[in-house]
Amino acid sequence: MGKVYVFDHPLIQHKLTFIRDKNTGTKEFRELVDEVASLMAFEITRHLPLEEVTVETPVETATAKVLSGKKLGLVPILRAGLGMVDGILKLIPAAKVGHVGLYRDPKTLKPVEYYVKLPKDVEEREFIVIDPMLATGGSAVEAINAIKKRGATNIKLMCLVAAPEGVEMMQEAHPDVDIYLAAMDEKLNEKGYIVPGLGDAGDRLFGTK
Repeated sequence: MGKVYVFDHPLIQHKLTFIRDKNTGTKEFRELVDEVASLMAFEITRHLPLEEVTVETPVETATAKVLSGKKLGLVPILRAGLGMVDGILKLIPAAKVGHVGLYRDPKTLKPVEYYVKLPKDVEEREFIVIDPMLATGGSAVEAINAIKKRGATNIKLMCLVAAPEGVEMMQEAHPDVDIYLAAMDEKLNEKGYIVPGLGDAGDRLFGTK
């Protein structure tokens, strides 16, 4: 069963409060999401392997450490996931970025894949799938289905806030995928919105209704 990590870092929790606030405007909301994504990326990359190299400092030769070439891929779920990508790329500028687009079928209400573009060396990469919200879990499950279908085997999911229902659905569908959150919220309401949540992340990021 995939593990669930909720980051309790004070800076993440502080900024998340203002992300939740309905009075936070588009510009500030976008900046805060970007900042929290960077802070979460700092935590999610703790496991990356290191190797030793030799470097010439201004004083002498030293043995130091660098990342050992682990290939990372970021996959935002369109469109709200785009709001978190730049914050992660600030820390991991060499990461390749793929995209997964989904729409909800008006009859079945289930997510349907309409666009998938991933780096060519899918099998060799560790992917971080990104979406601010994990509500029912349907979109995240389908996005990861799409990535696995193309050969990915090492996947993590990164969200700002989640409902327990979405986490449960993810764990049932993809027990090999660990989930990284800034907050585990209370529940879903009758409309499928996370409570207390932060509203519609896509609309708040891009100023749409």
